[in-house]
Amino acid sequence: MLFPRVRFALVFVAVTTAATAYAQFGPNGFGGRGFGNVRKATVRDIDGSFQFCRAAFGRDFRGDGGSWSVDFPRADINLSIRLSELTSTRVGRDASATPKHLLVELSDPELFHCPFVMMTNVGAISMSAREVDNLRDYLLKGGFVWADDFWGSSSWDWWEAQLRRVLPAPDFPLIDLPADHPLFYAQFHVKGTPQIANIGFWSRSGGGTSERGGDSAVVHTRAIVDSQGRIMVLSTHNTDLGDSFEREGDDPAYFLAMSVPGYAFGINTLLYAMTH
Repeated sequence: MLFPRVRFALVFVAVTTAATAYAQFGPNGFGGRGFGNVRKATVRDIDGSFQFCRAAFGRDFRGDGGSWSVDFPRADINLSIRLSELTSTRVGRDASATPKHLLVELSDPELFHCPFVMMTNVGAISMSAREVDNLRDYLLKGGFVWADDFWGSSSWDWWEAQLRRVLPAPDFPLIDLPADHPLFYAQFHVKGTPQIANIGFWSRSGGGTSERGGDSAVVHTRAIVDSQGRIMVLSTHNTDLGDSFEREGDDPAYFLAMSVPGYAFGINTLLYAMTH
């Protein structure tokens, strides 16, 4: 499916969301999902339109990261809204016109209805053998995972080790995306992956972006690709694209500095995932 190019001219708009209907969660224990009162998706929630899918997964304290629920649900809602505004993609909405985003576990059959799956704070991810097998099947059948918002060398080492349980290194190479990769041109011309800091760090540091200092100074945009070079798993390391979506309406200066480049990358990623 081809999408018309549109002019990237976002304005500072506080998007009304259904955030009050959800709980924001603190750190979970080993193997805990921390669903609280949030409802997982069922097959009845799938409507054939674009629906933002987020994976809930366990946390292992031996890793380096927090809960899967960071940026949820505002990032999911806001990026879906911008996708509908900036492309011709049909985004599913509920009776209140809020985008119908989905929450799934990696072992769920509903995973196979997701055009892409967002995973955040993967630096301490815990996956059961069943989740590993189901995620592998999803990816081999054309699925797309985007891992974001994990910082520093130890979080990368943990994520890579867990990821290699899903897609072994000998068969699935890990690459650094070159500057001329199609993802950077899917709709907007993006000159590399922006380093997005969470709004609290950005504000306290006077506009700083490296949340772990020297250990996170460089953004890594890495991907596991299949035999045709198609991205199966995209990892944006040492950056927090999700906060640029979640916090777009909190501060006009943050919107201009972080959300505008964040949305350009996010829209490109979604379009690439749906067309490759």
